[in-house]
Amino acid sequence: MTAPANHSATRIFAASGIISLAAIVVAYFYGGWKAAGLTLILGILEITLSFDNAVVNAKVLERMSERWQQIFLTVGIVIAVFGMRLVFPLLVVVLTAHMSPGNAITLAFQKLPISDHESYAYKLHEAHPQIAAFGGMFLLLLFLDWLFEEREITWLTWLERPLARIGKLDALSVIIAGVLLFVIGQTVAADPGKVLAAGVLGIVSYLAVNGLGGLFENFEESQEEEFERKAHGGPSEIAKAVGKAGFFLFLYLEVLDASFSFDGVIGAFAITPDPIIIALGLGLIGALFVRSLTVYLVRKGTLNDYVYLEHGAHWAIGALALILLITIKWEVNEVVTGLVGLVLIGAAFVSSLMRNRREAAEGEPVQEIDVRV
Repeated sequence: MTAPANHSATRIFAASGIISLAAIVVAYFYGGWKAAGLTLILGILEITLSFDNAVVNAKVLERMSERWQQIFLTVGIVIAVFGMRLVFPLLVVVLTAHMSPGNAITLAFQKLPISDHESYAYKLHEAHPQIAAFGGMFLLLLFLDWLFEEREITWLTWLERPLARIGKLDALSVIIAGVLLFVIGQTVAADPGKVLAAGVLGIVSYLAVNGLGGLFENFEESQEEEFERKAHGGPSEIAKAVGKAGFFLFLYLEVLDASFSFDGVIGAFAITPDPIIIALGLGLIGALFVRSLTVYLVRKGTLNDYVYLEHGAHWAIGALALILLITIKWEVNEVVTGLVGLVLIGAAFVSSLMRNRREAAEGEPVQEIDVRV
């Protein structure tokens, strides 16, 4: 089991490395050494900011067949590169600046200073409060739903256990998110109407996407029961179930990935306003490596071996959500965002190592004991 997983992981990272080198070469021919350097910097920025994304995605991806994992790594990367890194910023400028798509594309390729009020980067920066409200609400609900869920294994037991008991109140996550959005809109938002509308859209989007997950689970259970009743149903019924279930999870992962990408996409324009360099750095290098890491975590079984990684990733999501909401009014350096996530996930990894060593010394099953940190 281990050798094939390692071989598969090596192949995935090798492909990521080759494509990343190709992206840097393309950037060099596009704009010289400066463009190549900026592309590499943006790639590293994306990987640093999105490690928690990879861990959370891995928990979903491990429920998908290998075929859908490959679709996530191939078709999904096209969506990540062209959808989030090219089309999304253009769409934001079109909607917020009230200009035609053609004018937005023309503006994107004009070499105007970032401080110029007519520049593409400036207009995208002006739309940041709405983007932060949407992404912040989406990720906050993702974190709160996880936080209020009862689990057998807990990391910060002194905090997670009481919150899980409080979470038995129906729709508590939505209530907290809605109240927080209202307070932000009435106190710190320069344009409360736009921020509130974007935040509500983020909440609705999360509920819709989360509903897809529930639809998938109900569909999968009904198909399994049907197959058990019809022993001669044949492999086509199983294939159909996996196909539809995989499609739902694929959609869920794409929306989740988009939400994680907001801070990286906006932060990239502080480094360069060139959409081509952003697509090469954030997309072909950063996003591809993050997706490769996601598949690697699944096939290596890392999340099963280091059980607190998922906890650390979700706490990092909560921190990222709050940072996004803070940036509605105040600037937060991307380095701070990346470090917060790395520290939380690093602490979870160290706690997992300590737990595994303790369980190995005691000779008890790893999955049955909680550790208080």
